[in-house]
Amino acid sequence: MSVEFLPCGDTALVVQFGDRIDRTLSERVLRLNANLRAAALPGVVETVPTFRSLMVHYDPLETSAATLTGAIEALLEREGSVHRAAKLWRVPVCYEGDYAPDLEEVAKATGLRPEEVVALHSGTRYHVYMIGFLPGYPYMGDLPEKLRLPRRADPRLRVPPGSVAIATAMTAVYTLESPGGWHLIGATPVAFFDPARRPPALLAPGDGVVFEPVAAARYAELREAVRSGAYEMRWEPLAA
Repeated sequence: MSVEFLPCGDTALVVQFGDRIDRTLSERVLRLNANLRAAALPGVVETVPTFRSLMVHYDPLETSAATLTGAIEALLEREGSVHRAAKLWRVPVCYEGDYAPDLEEVAKATGLRPEEVVALHSGTRYHVYMIGFLPGYPYMGDLPEKLRLPRRADPRLRVPPGSVAIATAMTAVYTLESPGGWHLIGATPVAFFDPARRPPALLAPGDGVVFEPVAAARYAELREAVRSGAYEMRWEPLAA
């Protein structure tokens, strides 16, 4: 599989692996990201994984695009990779009432009952492809085929933080109030982005996510626990 090196201004280089969204390309992006971080190449400031590429920000006073290209090509020739400390997160979600304003509409559009939508969505283990759009906002795939719908024709001006949404082959959680055109089928009390936390974003590319349905009363209890700092997210190591 060919790899392209694309300049992005004079302080960044994009290493592009393909033109689609799938787990194979994501694994190549994440493997290079892990190897590049472990190599600690001079001048590299930050790396940003996306669906199909890795953006490498660098200090032009310490290195150059040509130098980085050669070093990255050498890393790509390595068969193995360093261990990625990925996590499998278990996220509580309420799929009821006002927490799921589009659930009925999604059920009608997909020909499913609302409870079947919930069962399909919560019965899938998702892969975090990338973080973007909003701080800490995770693009997660791959949504079951039966739930795949285009974005809403009438985007909302305000989507509450914690909203669990679906569109095309992805699911996501809104981390801040913002406009949005995805279908809202649930909500989580968990803060996916917290500037006071280190790191601020809860999830990282390569992590796994399982959504666990909770009733509205339990959601309220968890929300209070999150606000008081008494709630701890459940997770377990996920093999790279």
